[in-house]
Amino acid sequence: MKRYFLFIIAAMFSAFAQEPPSKNPTVEKILKEISADNIKASVEKLVSFGTRHTLSDTVSETRGIGAARRWIKSEFERYAKASGGRLSVAFHESTVPPSTRIPNPTNVINVVATLKPKNPNSESAKRLIVVGGHYDSRASDPMDARSDAPGANDDGSGTALVLELARVMSKYEFDATLVFIAFAAEEQGLFGAGAWAKMAKDNGWNVEAVFNNDIVGNSMGGDGVRKNEYVRLFSEAFSAVDTGMAFRRTVSLGHENDGGSRSLARYIKEIAERYNPDFSVKMVYRLDRFSRGGDHRPFHQLGFSAVRFSVATENYDWQHQDVRAEKGKEYGDLVKFMDFDYCANIARANAAGMATLANAPAPPENCQIVAALGYETVLRWNKNTESDLAGYFVRSRETTSPVWQHQLFTSDTTVSLKATKDEYLFGIQAVDKDGNASLVSMPRAVGR
Repeated sequence: MKRYFLFIIAAMFSAFAQEPPSKNPTVEKILKEISADNIKASVEKLVSFGTRHTLSDTVSETRGIGAARRWIKSEFERYAKASGGRLSVAFHESTVPPSTRIPNPTNVINVVATLKPKNPNSESAKRLIVVGGHYDSRASDPMDARSDAPGANDDGSGTALVLELARVMSKYEFDATLVFIAFAAEEQGLFGAGAWAKMAKDNGWNVEAVFNNDIVGNSMGGDGVRKNEYVRLFSEAFSAVDTGMAFRRTVSLGHENDGGSRSLARYIKEIAERYNPDFSVKMVYRLDRFSRGGDHRPFHQLGFSAVRFSVATENYDWQHQDVRAEKGKEYGDLVKFMDFDYCANIARANAAGMATLANAPAPPENCQIVAALGYETVLRWNKNTESDLAGYFVRSRETTSPVWQHQLFTSDTTVSLKATKDEYLFGIQAVDKDGNASLVSMPRAVGR
């Protein structure tokens, strides 16, 4: 059935323009520049501050969250100098009122580095691709701001990954705007990410994708089994803002697995495995680990497409624990438990998705599927305006498939396929001449 389906469609597309390359050499170069040693050095520096608890010392130059955020800012600023001024760095501050884990009003400070696009006045420049990890840490007691809380893996690993991506990617130019964020106060209630997400929503920013990295640095599980061949990617199909008649129409078309965050996860898996085929991305159909949360949550809840990278297997003795030894067993989130080659592979998965998406055209608009009875499937959409547009990928998959199974290239904006709408889902991607493809747009049903 699949071979017949592909044969029929391939014959129909044979006269269309030549398909662009499947890989972009610039993306391949970016991945090669990512260094496990650099990530290790950053984690070691973050751990050296003793604790990065949200309520810890903000004045000392050597201990506490204040010293940590100033060092993170200085690293971003070092990369900014090498970028020729295209990378700008700032603190994003907000005041958090008292809550369960914040006893008094507290100033929460994210560290943000923004990479300007090659053409700041273009429509593509308004698209924001965000990557983040939280730099705060905690011990066993979430209110203990004095004890050592190394936070090597949770989430020194995510912060170090973001720093490494900023170092490498700030050397290159992209069509969209890239934002690298070290979030604060995740352990106390996702406050730093929540404040930045709300600011983005209030300002109407086009945050196209959020890559959250939290606990991405160890590969040995609590059962003693090492898993370093894949990373888990968590996503929820729809959020609380997906309501009303439009949402009911979406579900009626069988698109209940194609919300923004789930579609982003599917996109990342495909692109990351294309550029690094020896390292897999395992999609998990859940917003986060069972009954837990991370900094992508406030973005997803506000309607942004947001996902979380996290290790394939966890060791609970090495996270949210006072540093100690009991009966020959070590507890605590220490550097020696890390696997930096594994963390570098997760960084490459991020970089492949980010770089491809940031140079891709915008997703096609006004995608339609004709609902009339018939033996063909007719799809149409509006033409993109990017000058480097090569054409479009028409994607299809069986309704039970988690990933896109078939791809066909066309330079047209209307296609007629010898395929049944009953058994397949369809989507459209815009692609440029270098092979950078947009997120997939799902078609809405029209009468004719």
